[in-house]
Amino acid sequence: MNAPARPKETAAPLLHATPGFESDGRSCPIRDVLDRVGDTWSLMVIINLQEQPVRFNALKRAIEGISQRMLTVTLRSLERDGLVRRTVRPTMPPEVEYGLTELGQSIAVPIGALGGWAAANRDRMRSAREAFDAPG
Repeated sequence: MNAPARPKETAAPLLHATPGFESDGRSCPIRDVLDRVGDTWSLMVIINLQEQPVRFNALKRAIEGISQRMLTVTLRSLERDGLVRRTVRPTMPPEVEYGLTELGQSIAVPIGALGGWAAANRDRMRSAREAFDAPG
C-alpha cells in the first residue's frame, strides 16, 4: 500500500547561495544592510519617513523613546548610506527636513515583506517561546 504523497511545500532558497551573502572581500551585502537597518531606531526612522519628508522635532515626537542624540546619530548614518536626504531651507531659523531618497524608498519592499512574515508568524513564535521556557 502506498502512502499518500504529501503536498510539496515551496522550498526556501539556500540563503548562503544567494548573491546577498557573497563577500566582495570586505563584507557581504546582507551584513552591510543589517548593520544599518537592523537596529530599532533606523527602522523606525525609515518607517516614519516613507510617506513624506518630516522635520527633526516632528520625527522625534513620532518615534517614542528616541533621544535627540540617538535620532541625530541615526539620521546621519542613514544619510551617509544614501537612504535619507537632509534638506535645509534658508529661513530664519533654518528649517531642516529629512526624507527618504529613492534608495531609502526601495528598502520599504523588503522591510514590508519581513513585516508580513512577522505578522503571520508572531503567534507561532510566541508559542514556541512559551514551550521552550516552560518548566520541563
